[in-house]
Amino acid sequence: MSNPIFSIITPMWKGAALVGATIESVIAQTFTDWEMIIVDDCSPDDGAGAAVVQSYVEKDSRIKLIRATVNRGSSGARNQAMDAAKGRFYAFLDSDDLWHPDYLSTMMKHIEDNKDESIAIFFASYRRMNSKCDVELLAPYVFEGKRTFKQLLRHCSIFPSVAIVDTKKLPEKVRFNEALKALRDDYAYWLDIMKFDLTAYGYKDILGDYRMRDDSMTATKTKMIKPQWNIYRKVLHMNPISSVWYLFCWGINGLLKYKVGKK
Repeated sequence: MSNPIFSIITPMWKGAALVGATIESVIAQTFTDWEMIIVDDCSPDDGAGAAVVQSYVEKDSRIKLIRATVNRGSSGARNQAMDAAKGRFYAFLDSDDLWHPDYLSTMMKHIEDNKDESIAIFFASYRRMNSKCDVELLAPYVFEGKRTFKQLLRHCSIFPSVAIVDTKKLPEKVRFNEALKALRDDYAYWLDIMKFDLTAYGYKDILGDYRMRDDSMTATKTKMIKPQWNIYRKVLHMNPISSVWYLFCWGINGLLKYKVGKK
């Protein structure tokens, strides 16, 4: 049996209420050559989330459940899923977000049409929804164009749940920084990939839904100031002046992204 084209990487923490809808959005994909690896990161829910996932595992062999024995945060859960993945392309999807049915097929066409060998990360645009995913809280976040390492330092336009990594473009294995747990680990991961003179490309197709939950760790921009600073100083080892400059740029771009985009 050949390996799937896409390995869908899904970390889960207390996901019982929403992970079923997330899985359903994957099953509904018009592109069917995928595997979905869901890692339950020691959720304190008496196995409720894992039980929901298991019910799908029993019906669809493409869906796999890993129950972590140690809580490692979303970074560690993603690493566990990636270590088990067999596909060339890693498609990231959090356990509370949704894909539109043509997400994988549309992105596959973009990847096949791409002639730029420097592009290793492909990402789509997305809607910003309430927790029930029935009301848009902000206008869709739409981005189109190429992003370099330096551009990403000033503003991260890549949303994990609509991002795909072509592992064949990477000169070596790249994994999430587990010291970051669940704060800016995705951002550090993109930067680690782009350190190899690789780039990212965004498409204006709106292909996913982000649930802006009240208890989300990224629900407020102010909570992210210290983790963002730590990326510049402790992960990238920038000097204080450069760190302040990039933090300022990040803050301004964040205001434009979340304030100007209000409906």
